[in-house]
Amino acid sequence: MHPDDVDRVLEAMERISAGESLDIEYRVNPGEDYGVWVWVQAEPIVEDGEVVRITGFSRDVTDRRRRERQLYVMDNLLRHNLRNDLTLILGNAQLIEDELPEAADWTRVIRETGEDLLESAEKEREIIDLLTSDGACEPVNVCTRIEEAVSIVESRFPSAVIEVDCPASASANAVEDLELAFVELLENAVRHSESETPSLSVTVQCRDDDTVRVRVRDDAPSIPEMESMVLTGNYEMNDVYHSSGLGLWLVHWAVELSDGLITVTSSEDAGNTVEVVLGRAAEMAVD
Repeated sequence: MHPDDVDRVLEAMERISAGESLDIEYRVNPGEDYGVWVWVQAEPIVEDGEVVRITGFSRDVTDRRRRERQLYVMDNLLRHNLRNDLTLILGNAQLIEDELPEAADWTRVIRETGEDLLESAEKEREIIDLLTSDGACEPVNVCTRIEEAVSIVESRFPSAVIEVDCPASASANAVEDLELAFVELLENAVRHSESETPSLSVTVQCRDDDTVRVRVRDDAPSIPEMESMVLTGNYEMNDVYHSSGLGLWLVHWAVELSDGLITVTSSEDAGNTVEVVLGRAAEMAVD
């Protein structure tokens, strides 16, 4: 194995020999310049309080590691270059507006478009982090995630009124970054509302069918069909049609990685209802 990984692997071996489970990735194969990554998962077999043997598997994850590295490189280059170039563009747009107030209508378009692109770059980073995480589902308190999401959206949009109906705890199996989906759903609804005081409600229910259901209702115009198809996973992007941004893809992937489902119901008079259905986890103290 790679010399830099030896100490870490030896430490893991000591832990599993003491009875802990093992989950580790490290580099092997000096013949290929240690370019091979393996993922090892193992469980100790304990008899009469002692570890007598170890069972598990080792899997080659080189391709996944390579893709993750490529994504991070592209992400860093894109975000760095995009941020620097857009900062320059926005700064010059402000200078033009200061010198030529009569050009404010044109510079406003430049500034708003540039700010939207910067926001897309930030969402792209969140998606990269989500897709390159281990993707493991664990018990999470959905109510806590909802509270965090509501707090974030209310700080960004003080005029929004968000009502929350949630039990003390609703434990579901989901990815750690689940709140990203809720932030995006709420923020998207506020942005598209035609009211000066957007009104939203979030309801969380623990059902007898071993599911946790989150309903987000808004007063915005009907979600376009292509956008709702992104949320539900029934849409594939092509050269002719494309959705308006990355936010709804972030919602879809976060829920998909949590083994959940999304349904969308829209009404011209009653706004939209987006329901996220997650598998219920055993009630326990979770963050």
